[in-house]
Amino acid sequence: MQGVVLRPGRSFQVANVRPSSRGAPADEPVAVVIPCYKVTGQILDVLRGIGDEADLIYVVDDKCPEGSGALVQRESRDPRVRVLFHDVNQGVGGATITGIRQALADGAKIIVKIDGDGQMDASLLPVFVEALRSGEADYAKGNRFFDPDGLTAMPTVRLLGNAALSFLAKLSTGYWHSFDPTNGYIAIHADVARLLPLHKVSKRYFFETDLLFRLNTHQARVVDVPMPAQYGDEASNLRVGRVILPFLAGHLRNFGKRILYNYFLRDFNIASLEFVAGLMLLAFGLSFGIAHWSSNVGATAGTVMLAALPIILGVQFLLAFIAYDVQSAPSSALHVRLAGHDRADRRYKGTGRR
Repeated sequence: MQGVVLRPGRSFQVANVRPSSRGAPADEPVAVVIPCYKVTGQILDVLRGIGDEADLIYVVDDKCPEGSGALVQRESRDPRVRVLFHDVNQGVGGATITGIRQALADGAKIIVKIDGDGQMDASLLPVFVEALRSGEADYAKGNRFFDPDGLTAMPTVRLLGNAALSFLAKLSTGYWHSFDPTNGYIAIHADVARLLPLHKVSKRYFFETDLLFRLNTHQARVVDVPMPAQYGDEASNLRVGRVILPFLAGHLRNFGKRILYNYFLRDFNIASLEFVAGLMLLAFGLSFGIAHWSSNVGATAGTVMLAALPIILGVQFLLAFIAYDVQSAPSSALHVRLAGHDRADRRYKGTGRR
């Protein structure tokens, strides 16, 4: 089994990768990326649970203090497994990006990321793969909230936190029909992954949500895959108090960038006007009302109306904008259209015309 040490800013390769010979067609090899950090108690079981639908498996040791990568090298006999080592911890996002880049370099067409802590059922991997191979989506992600009965296994703090984060993610990513944005069980088509600025994607716990934002800017289609919530004796490395402010800042930043790009730079439509009018009216009504009501002078009926009417109209405009935004979520797979363009380009080049 081969290991590769990765250093920031340096290229890397994994040689002798065998051709696709398992579940996927020869031109659609499937790669599985597994970030590893303090998962020595679960990683070998995770690897044993991956079926024949995977052609390549990348275990990314993210400077694990327990030596997860070395354990896999020593104990795993699966010829599909390659171990990649970081000499600096980059977080779950950084480790996933490393695996995605290597999978793209090795010719994978569908890339699935699962965690190494055993919380994700590897038997669901074919469902994620089929969602992309069938042309239904460009990106598939798990959703632990699909079955209400299964939520009893989720700790209350995580349940409430994920619900709040899901609403913020809808605003910042534009995928209003998706839930559980921090779910790390994901699959992405290689043709779409190549379009993404992976060097800009957050490398820490905001990774999955930031990736959704990047996908929306390319109008990629996202679908949720129902999955149960599994919790064992693994220890979470997430500290809520340390990430809540970065999460809020990240959502606010991505929301502003998405609105600017989708509604003012790439397109300008009635929703753009509704958004601007709504903000201006709401700001005027609030500032006018606060300025007059904070004084000790009694407000006249006209003063009240001058404050209340812009607020009411502003809220209505913003609600109309949100309704438009909900309906404008991508409804067709981008990688299917990209494949069509590639075929047309090859036919054009075959005619000898320039």
